[in-house]
Amino acid sequence: MRGPHNIFRLIRTGATFERTGAMRVILEALDAPPLLRLVVRGLTWPVQWLGLRGDPSMPPATRALTALGPAYIKFGQVMSTRPDVVGDTLARQLRVLQDKLPPFPLAAARAEMERELGVRVDDVFEHVSEPVAAASIAQVHKARLRGSGEAVAVKVLRPGIERAFRRDIDAFYFAARMIELLSPSSRRLRPMDVIAHFEGVVLGELDLRLESSAASEFAVNTERDEGFRIPRIRWALSARRVMTQDWVEGVSMGDVEALDAAGHDRKRLAARVLELFLRHALRDGMFHGDMHQGNLKVGANGDIIALDFGIMGHIDEYTRRVYAQILFGFIRRDYRRVAEVHFEAGYVPPDRDIEEFSRALRAVGEPIFGMDASRISMGRLLAYLFEVTERFGMETRTELILLQRTMVVVEGVARSLDPHMNIWEVARPTVEDYIKKSIGPTALARDLARTAQVLARFGPRLPEAARLALVERSRPARPPPRRTTMALLGGMALGGGLVIAGVLLGQLL
Repeated sequence: MRGPHNIFRLIRTGATFERTGAMRVILEALDAPPLLRLVVRGLTWPVQWLGLRGDPSMPPATRALTALGPAYIKFGQVMSTRPDVVGDTLARQLRVLQDKLPPFPLAAARAEMERELGVRVDDVFEHVSEPVAAASIAQVHKARLRGSGEAVAVKVLRPGIERAFRRDIDAFYFAARMIELLSPSSRRLRPMDVIAHFEGVVLGELDLRLESSAASEFAVNTERDEGFRIPRIRWALSARRVMTQDWVEGVSMGDVEALDAAGHDRKRLAARVLELFLRHALRDGMFHGDMHQGNLKVGANGDIIALDFGIMGHIDEYTRRVYAQILFGFIRRDYRRVAEVHFEAGYVPPDRDIEEFSRALRAVGEPIFGMDASRISMGRLLAYLFEVTERFGMETRTELILLQRTMVVVEGVARSLDPHMNIWEVARPTVEDYIKKSIGPTALARDLARTAQVLARFGPRLPEAARLALVERSRPARPPPRRTTMALLGGMALGGGLVIAGVLLGQLL
């Protein structure tokens, strides 16, 4: 239930951050103003005795997030990719949340495999190892298939994970409702819709059949992408709570020292990660929605190997074209065109001043061009972009929240490999290639051909459809809807245009 009983859950959250010392660490990392620190600590210090103790062997922030549960761990995973926002020390501490959490017993995992697959584990596998990686939702075991001896990775959901996530999300709903009630200005961010989107993403991640399907589709889309691999799904050994894939060897993309020792070019890897994300999002409209370092490996030959397909993003073709035009406008530093695209797509209310919005976008983009990435303060950039979206009445687009979050994570991963990377130079070839293929005479001819196919298919129904439309038109006018269809096609994810710089932070989720 989404009721007042969640007040205790939220109080306990603050108390846990205070009791573990995480509150002080996070406020310092975010460089919070003294007054904010005083207010927050004043509210949480008296109730810290209500907080969870967590594992004392862990650093404060990691200790608090793991104690609070899987939804909080997900947040920590995002922040672990943003050393430019939370600092190198805190980001490094949070990185253990990606795949180094305490595992559950092997016996429980074997029991889950037998229950889900309907077979005896020893009849299928010659050997099943202790967990080799454990994250917020599941853990992975290395196993060998009986007969062939092939190595596979078996992913098993944590016992009781569904109930734990629902409890956290329940509390988030309550918090979002209170925020909307107490802060009317926050309603443009649509916190309730944001949590609903988060809930949908998470619940989809709790069915490994869907993950298997997503991995299979993603593999088909990317099979011709040089230097990129996806492990093959073993469908006969996959079910709702168990998924089996080919085992792959590689160095974690978060282990910079190991990458250097193996002789990999980190600058090239950083550029490649960004290129691949852009290509998948623009070309295919399907992208990996959880691309933190724990889900990316580098093979001995330099291939990037993606893992964990529980969260996959999809973008319709119209939005991809808008997204590309905004990116291209920023790359060319044509802020007027970027502003026009925002207005054309309905991302900015039509009653706002386009010239003023263009100048605001220039203030966002110009500091980045020609500046060493390591000198850019993402914290300040985020703060300014938030001011811009508020000043121009730009609402959160829940359908693009995952894109926002993934862009933040991908850019953070790239910066961790090459702090001096120029994101615009890396993005230009991929975006230009998409622009040439999707916006222009060739694309127009393709769109017209598709339109003709649709008209041909529904041709016999067109006269009746036209008659009904005319009848509806002749009726008395009704009040217009609050938001137009065109406005709903937009997304604050592209607000400000700095999508590749990762400046939107997914509404901090």
